[in-house]
Amino acid sequence: MPQFIKDYVSSCQQCSRKKNIYHKKFGLLTPLPIPNGPWIFLSMDFITQLPLSNSFDSILVIVDRFSKMAVFFPTMSSITSMDLAHLFIKNIFSKHGLPSSIVSDRGSLFVSSFWTNLCQKLKILRDMSTAYHPETDGQTERVNQILEPYLWMYVSYHQDDWNTWLPLAEFAYNNSDHSSTKQSIFFTVYVRDPHFDSIHITQDNPSAKLSAKIQSVQQYVKRELEAAINRFKKYADKSRASMSVFNPGDMVWISSKKIKSTRPTKKLSERWLGTFEILKKVSTHAYHLKLPSQWKSIHPVFHISLLEPVKTSRASSSNHH
Repeated sequence: MPQFIKDYVSSCQQCSRKKNIYHKKFGLLTPLPIPNGPWIFLSMDFITQLPLSNSFDSILVIVDRFSKMAVFFPTMSSITSMDLAHLFIKNIFSKHGLPSSIVSDRGSLFVSSFWTNLCQKLKILRDMSTAYHPETDGQTERVNQILEPYLWMYVSYHQDDWNTWLPLAEFAYNNSDHSSTKQSIFFTVYVRDPHFDSIHITQDNPSAKLSAKIQSVQQYVKRELEAAINRFKKYADKSRASMSVFNPGDMVWISSKKIKSTRPTKKLSERWLGTFEILKKVSTHAYHLKLPSQWKSIHPVFHISLLEPVKTSRASSSNHH
């Protein structure tokens, strides 16, 4: 009898909607592949809803995932996908060439047909983060967390001059030592510091010496990146569970943390929404769910950490037979 009661209570759908989850989040950290050199793999994101500054209200942040170099562009929330393409070609392609991959979230600009077709024609792989799981694009998220306090410290009381501080913020960030590579970002890309020329090239085969210097720096950066990622993964996995618990046809709950509700407060609302059927396994950490028609604006692929299995009681199962 005690087991029957425990089984019945654990499968109560009304209780499941509101209950707290105490087990580790599903899915170990899966780091993105390490690039072989600078400006090959990029990540992009926007900082939005800023006070107007010289007609700008947003910042486009682009980060090179190898060197960690970042560039900041003042822009407007009304920017179109075509404007984004022109900005990218003028400021990134003209200086660094075409990247192989761009990581971004699922904002409307990045999933627009124009941007999609442009990336396809240029053979740029678009890596989109899964729904409500920005860890895929953690690189720009971390840069944003550094940039915003910097601007906060230097802007005027009315906060209407932040765009004038962007170039200085960009220089300060790129001239700082990065925790992953243990050297300045500027040095990683240009093999010299911006204050002085640290490369002394003699007349004895200078091109070979410079080439060897660049290769040495890039190999060093790649080793340090691998070590940093391993450290971060080891730390992150302490709070995660290695579980591939879902298969097509399984029913799951979806965390309500990032999904807007029409109810007055989330404190008194369900923590878990559903139930929903899994249609297919997209990757080891992402699943395609069958969502209701009224959820058209929500991307149907969810990270495993946002899902929870639906428990069914033996009693309810036997009643159906």
